[in-house]
Amino acid sequence: MPIFEYECRGCHHQFELLVLPKTTPACPDCQGTDLEKLLSISSVSSDGTRQRSLGLARKSAKKIQRDKAHAEHEAFHHHHH
Repeated sequence: MPIFEYECRGCHHQFELLVLPKTTPACPDCQGTDLEKLLSISSVSSDGTRQRSLGLARKSAKKIQRDKAHAEHEAFHHHHH
């Protein structure tokens, strides 16, 4: 069963939708059926893509930790001055 990405031409909401046979896709926000099917990258899972995803997640987690530590440092110094 294919999942497609759409943009509603009425309200410009972008969404993914599982399209079943004999189903008319509609916007979940406004129920409009004037939709544009968007180009999407097909999902491929391999050891390489999993490793890349894991690396990106780790990089993101490090940035979040660094930002959190910086905010705590700033709050500590602001509170004690």
